[in-house]
Amino acid sequence: MKTPRSNRSDGEQTSRQILEAAGPLFATVGFAEATGKAIAEHAGVDVASINYHFGGRAGLYEATLVEAHRQLISLGELEAIAASALPAADKLARLFDTILGLAFTSAGWPVHLLAREILAPSSHFRVVREGEIEPKLIVVQRILGEATGIPPGDPALLRCMISIAAPCLMLAVAGAGAPGPVQAVRAMSREALSAHMHTFAMAGLAAVAREWQGTQAAPVRRRAKS
Repeated sequence: MKTPRSNRSDGEQTSRQILEAAGPLFATVGFAEATGKAIAEHAGVDVASINYHFGGRAGLYEATLVEAHRQLISLGELEAIAASALPAADKLARLFDTILGLAFTSAGWPVHLLAREILAPSSHFRVVREGEIEPKLIVVQRILGEATGIPPGDPALLRCMISIAAPCLMLAVAGAGAPGPVQAVRAMSREALSAHMHTFAMAGLAAVAREWQGTQAAPVRRRAKS
């Protein structure tokens, strides 16, 4: 009974080695230029191991995209924030702080890899979109809905979600080396930037919530007059 557990542990370790070697390489040179041979050399394994654990370089790339998104923020982390007893404003503050945490670390290959895919999406991005992004957006909508009173799925809340995500996306792309004044913003402290993004987002959400409430009240007033 001990041997299968040992083999499984060895397999998981090898799989992890390959992922950790492939992530920075894909982030630096891209999918087309990161050969299976180069990845295997960085991981200290043979090319056959990539095929065995991931079904080939394409499968490894997709697994690396998923891992990158999970390192940026996992579904479990998001659900924990959404389910906490914190006020909605504090949940949003924690969300910003969590996302910016990785973007401001030196070992930020997940951000660089995802920035590459965002700037030039490949067919492989579907895996991370369906498996990671969409379930997480549902949780983010819950947090924003709690902050605004707007129900999930409402177009107004979807617009809010885009407005919240855009600054994080901009910083991720800037982290990949994009030129421009945004680099000066990245030079600020993470705490100051997170606080600013939270303040800005809360003001915008409050304005959208007032507008949305007005649109909901208008039909009621018209019916009352008639």
